[in-house]
Amino acid sequence: MKKFSELTEQEVLALAITNEEEDSRIYRGFAEGLREAFPSSAKVFDEMADEEVTHRTMLFDLYRKKFGEYLPLIRRQDVKGFITHKSSLWLMRPLGLDEVRKFAENMEYEAERFYRKAAATARDASVRQLLIELAEAEAGHESLAHKLTETILTKGARAKEDETARRMFLLQYIQPGLVGLMDGSVSTLAPLFAAAFATHSTWETFLVGMAASVGAGISMGFAEALSDDGSLTGRGTPWLRGAVSGIMTTLGGLGHTLPYLIPDFWVATILAIIVVAIELAVISWIRYRYMDTPFLQAAFQIMVGGTLVFIAGILIGNS
Repeated sequence: MKKFSELTEQEVLALAITNEEEDSRIYRGFAEGLREAFPSSAKVFDEMADEEVTHRTMLFDLYRKKFGEYLPLIRRQDVKGFITHKSSLWLMRPLGLDEVRKFAENMEYEAERFYRKAAATARDASVRQLLIELAEAEAGHESLAHKLTETILTKGARAKEDETARRMFLLQYIQPGLVGLMDGSVSTLAPLFAAAFATHSTWETFLVGMAASVGAGISMGFAEALSDDGSLTGRGTPWLRGAVSGIMTTLGGLGHTLPYLIPDFWVATILAIIVVAIELAVISWIRYRYMDTPFLQAAFQIMVGGTLVFIAGILIGNS
């Protein structure tokens, strides 16, 4: 890799041309990824991609006047300390609207900052002037993005897209996570407390709880991942939903399993019951907050189900 300070004026201009082309393709990728769910934002990125193409054409016209037709291949990754995009966000599906907006803003800001910093250390006057012009161009991109957002992404369009983003967040994260948490918190109660009251051994109870929690997490993870591929429902990638559901299921079971690391049986059991009550309250709050279920109704439903499973575990353990 070459240092930026070692680049010739020709290489700096060639690098700027390559960057403009790459940024245009990134914006086009954002537009394609957002087009179905967020058409107004997709149009913004289409316009930004077109502007990057215009800037590349202007830069290439200048390059041809100074250096001719041959354009050396030099990219971000060829220059030490230059900006690199560590994440191929534009290739992911589905795309998160807020994440894409933030990524695009960082692209323009980082490019401008780098050019200004490079200009401050450049010794050659022509290179310094070129870097300053590039920095101004990047600042212009940021102004363009703001202008396009105001003219295309109106309040009504933004509100509609924000609601779509909220719905996708619910489908991709909250719903599978809530299902997993409910399953882990409730389904593991019976085997855990059955083992506790059957053995009165905190260690054996802990092992049963661990097995039940991990087993339920794996089962729920695969069940969620295999339920659908998300292409029609918009629920996101299967592996992501499966991971969220599996992890939350395991955590739901571990919450009231960990107290049985305490050697004293009754202290561990009382603490486990308190943890169960907290878990059920959290589940009720999530249903109230994200699923528009009245809190008292959600709490009643969860408490009744949890209590029945808890009693079933105690009865089985004492039989």
